[in-house]
Amino acid sequence: MCGIVGVARDGMAAPSVVNGLRNLEYRGYDSAGVAAVTNGKLQFKKDVGQITQVENRYVLSDLTGNIAIGHVRWATHGGVSQANAHPQLDCRSEVAVVHNGIIENYQELRNQLIERGHRFTSETDTEVIPHLIEEYTGNGASLEKALSLLVKELKGSYAFLAISSKEPEKIVGTCKNEPLVIGVSGHGSFIASDVTAFLKETKQAITVGDEEIAVLSKDRHTLLNNNGEIIRREPDEIQWNWDEVTRGDCEFFMLKEILEQPQAIIKSLAQDRSLVMDMALDILRAGQVIFTACGTSRYAALLGRYIFSRLGMKFSDVVMASEFQYFEDSVNRNTLVIAVSQSGETADVLEGVRVAKRNGATIFSIVNRLGSPLVRMSDRVLQLNCGPEISVAATKSFIGQTVLFYLLAFAMVNKLDECQQKIETISYLIDDNCRNNGKNLVTIASRLQDERDCYFIARGSNLHVANEGALKLKEISYIHADGMPAGELKHGTLALIEPGIPVIAICPRDYTYYDTLSNIEEAKARGAYIIGVSDQWDNVFDQWIEIPQVDEVFYPLVTVVPLQLLAYYTAVAKGLDPDKPRNLAKSVTVK
Repeated sequence: MCGIVGVARDGMAAPSVVNGLRNLEYRGYDSAGVAAVTNGKLQFKKDVGQITQVENRYVLSDLTGNIAIGHVRWATHGGVSQANAHPQLDCRSEVAVVHNGIIENYQELRNQLIERGHRFTSETDTEVIPHLIEEYTGNGASLEKALSLLVKELKGSYAFLAISSKEPEKIVGTCKNEPLVIGVSGHGSFIASDVTAFLKETKQAITVGDEEIAVLSKDRHTLLNNNGEIIRREPDEIQWNWDEVTRGDCEFFMLKEILEQPQAIIKSLAQDRSLVMDMALDILRAGQVIFTACGTSRYAALLGRYIFSRLGMKFSDVVMASEFQYFEDSVNRNTLVIAVSQSGETADVLEGVRVAKRNGATIFSIVNRLGSPLVRMSDRVLQLNCGPEISVAATKSFIGQTVLFYLLAFAMVNKLDECQQKIETISYLIDDNCRNNGKNLVTIASRLQDERDCYFIARGSNLHVANEGALKLKEISYIHADGMPAGELKHGTLALIEPGIPVIAICPRDYTYYDTLSNIEEAKARGAYIIGVSDQWDNVFDQWIEIPQVDEVFYPLVTVVPLQLLAYYTAVAKGLDPDKPRNLAKSVTVK
């Protein structure tokens, strides 16, 4: 995935673009660039590196002109190089394009353009776009007309913005299965992959639909359908605040977002009661219920599957989104699909939903972004309400998703009020636990920082927290970590246990406690260094991460947070940036 921003305003637009890119860097930080039209000429600067590095090197914000577009890249087609950085230009350097997504038929289009005399300078799929615009505008088409012709040729999922020195007061953009949002204000027009890019400027936003054409100037915005007809659409009020996309007093967004989780829980509890009850009844009535998700959201879905079974007595299944298409034959109009995605734009999730809709399934979605592609494809939607999540490593979205699964499960047995009261109380316990565990977690992190391997074990609902804890540790500290059922240790993994190897055991005083302790003893007998996550000390532990005592079904809420903090402190101890783990981006919008 990548982040794109366009600004048209009085005065210089480039500084606003650079500020917007800083807030979109969670979408990619391999390279960055900005283009602007200055005195009738196209100017651009771009290079490899994070936005701050490229800004310090070239001062992107010095580009003059009242329209500008910018890009932060997560490399897909072509390596990380200055040539492959965006913006991408046409042969005459009159058209500049920034793009998020994939042009699936780019090689075919590229070959055709080369045969017609076009010269390519990058390995990207994006570069076909400015060359095609060059041809259309060369034949007399306006920029917006060029885009309406262009979308008929492109295959794939994309959102892109274009400017031209021939039409120096205009930014145009379009999208298909990727997010694109217009920011409406009295001091300029904004357009970006995400509202976080312009949240400081305005809280009024209009979502651009598939193959619609956005046309922006400094004093107006116009939305057109593919036939060039004007679309009237009122802006929505953005519920997020500017301070939610700043680090505040924290060194990294990840720490800020972990510490925000008690408040995020309260916000996630604030749901339309009738909607939750209706969705719960639909889940109970469904012939089969299938969760689909990726990464952290999949571990939340696995926990949701457990909660539905334990509380609502409703069996469901979880299918990894990238594998969903291979189960298409089992999906029909009696299927309810619950799609789980923080961004609402994860490519594999969207593809699975398309397959399910084609087969007549009902789609419920659990998301954190209003107006995202997944929201537009769903029959019913629950919003996480947990605010923007900037760090690549998901934290508060996981706990928000889990809270919604508790609400639905308790609603299935008509105990929604009880659920809300108990989880609200737990939010205060988590807040206290974060403060009390700080120094201890730093100490344990210093023990882990030089390790190459680490194992997380648990049983029952705690297993999915073990998997999520392992994911957090490996994605931001680069330590190989596996989460697994404690009972499976003896079926292979014990062969990997050597003296001193860390084993993090989640064993609260619940129905899994004694069985898990038995498995811990097996690992300890082989020399493992045991880090126990529990509400009760046991002599088998070498280190103890204390958690509060809660009703056994709610232990996942209190166990996941210290594991997130442990991963964070380990990354920091290693001198790594936990917000920007190597090779990763926040939302994977390509398959």
